[in-house]
Amino acid sequence: MNKKAIWLIIGLMSAAVLGVILVQIDLIRTSMSVNEERFNKNVQEALVKVSDRLEDFEETYFIESVNGFTLAYQEKQIIGSNDQQKNSSKNFKPEDWDRMPNADRQFYVKIMMDNPGVKSFFDQNKSMRSLEERIKVGDLDLLIHQEFEKRGINPKNSKFKFHYGIWSNEKNVMIIEDGHYVYDDFDNKTPVPTYNTSSLYNPDNSVPVFHNAKVPPGELRVYFPNRTNIILSSLWKNATGTALFAAIILSCFAYTLTVIFRQKKLSEMKTDFINNMTHEFKTPIATISLASDSIVSPMILSNPEKVQRFANIIKQENKRMNSQVEKVLQMALLDKRDFSLKLTELNLHEIIQAAVENISLRVEKRDGVVKTLLNASRPSIEGDLTHVANVINNLLDNADKYSPDKPEITVITRNISNGVEVTVQDNGIGISKEARKQIFDKFYRVPTGNLHDVKGFGLGLSYVKAMMTAHKGSVEVKSEPGKGSSFVLTFPFQVEA
Repeated sequence: MNKKAIWLIIGLMSAAVLGVILVQIDLIRTSMSVNEERFNKNVQEALVKVSDRLEDFEETYFIESVNGFTLAYQEKQIIGSNDQQKNSSKNFKPEDWDRMPNADRQFYVKIMMDNPGVKSFFDQNKSMRSLEERIKVGDLDLLIHQEFEKRGINPKNSKFKFHYGIWSNEKNVMIIEDGHYVYDDFDNKTPVPTYNTSSLYNPDNSVPVFHNAKVPPGELRVYFPNRTNIILSSLWKNATGTALFAAIILSCFAYTLTVIFRQKKLSEMKTDFINNMTHEFKTPIATISLASDSIVSPMILSNPEKVQRFANIIKQENKRMNSQVEKVLQMALLDKRDFSLKLTELNLHEIIQAAVENISLRVEKRDGVVKTLLNASRPSIEGDLTHVANVINNLLDNADKYSPDKPEITVITRNISNGVEVTVQDNGIGISKEARKQIFDKFYRVPTGNLHDVKGFGLGLSYVKAMMTAHKGSVEVKSEPGKGSSFVLTFPFQVEA
């Protein structure tokens, strides 16, 4: 898949995911608006009902306060000419009011308040009383809780916590808040506050109280501190579900992109590997072909020394190809975990010295030098001789390949708390920060810029990493472009199962 197609797919998937998220956000916003409207309507209906019932209570209390007049009026207006009812009214006493069913009370109150004389007396009495005298805090508290509960606003639930109060239009202050009188002396021009909820000065909802008057004397106000949570409470499941599914989609999207880029990168590295392998095999094959043609030449056959020379060339090139094939087969075994370590006691200093001796001739041809600082007082470890030697040889080989003219390579050992640390330093081209993240990946090769003579399959460092892991050790790299590299190997004294 080419780069254009990949980015097109990424663009389309990103647009689709973003579109789904935006649609869900819009739906949640719409649901919030509907919930807020419904909640406001419920609260407003409850407050209107409370205001109406406060007026009913005031009329009832008034009728109770003029109980004698009430009974006289009942006998004259309600009983009328009905002899049977008239006889029953003779036994009606003032204390019977307390035992009367609420429906009957309301009926009597309505009948009486329809009488112009009673209504006139009631209005006169009402005008002489202040707003705080007309409302009993106990009644207000009871009514507001009852009406809210009827509409699913349960005051016992902390989520529905609210503050309520009565605002006086005449005094321009709150006179009742949350079942308390705010001032202990309403007649005083400078009353002393006893309770205060400043939030009620900017309420969420309000309705006039005693609204039948030409100018309502006050307002019933309410404020919900957790208003937003109340409105969102029914949306949490939807919002959580939306967030969860969006996260799953984004995670799958991110994972898919990671896999696509990883596979693309792996494909490119494998292509590079095949090209390198072809080049690595092409040279020895060509050399073997030339040497074979030379041997069969009559002029060469008659000269045993030349035959021996060309035979050695064929043998060396064949050995070289066999070594390359072995590397590929080794990595295949490592991938399958189809290998076992032949653990024995090893002396790291001896292995390092042998590896340094092998590479010294090649380095010296380039006017370079290989130094050793073997400082470990206890160099013995448990390991597989072949693999440990290959690890050291690989690092020395890389140090030589990726160094300019006159390479300077140093191998340092020291003891650490649980094993031996081996550092291979060079003065080579160095490794960038981005490349350091990938150098232990199979087939990956560090870009060498204008240096085109670096050969290899990109398997060496992945082999080093695999072997160090198998030996329960570790490998780290410290490097900067142009300043060389240091590979730090940590071998434990014993390979624990």
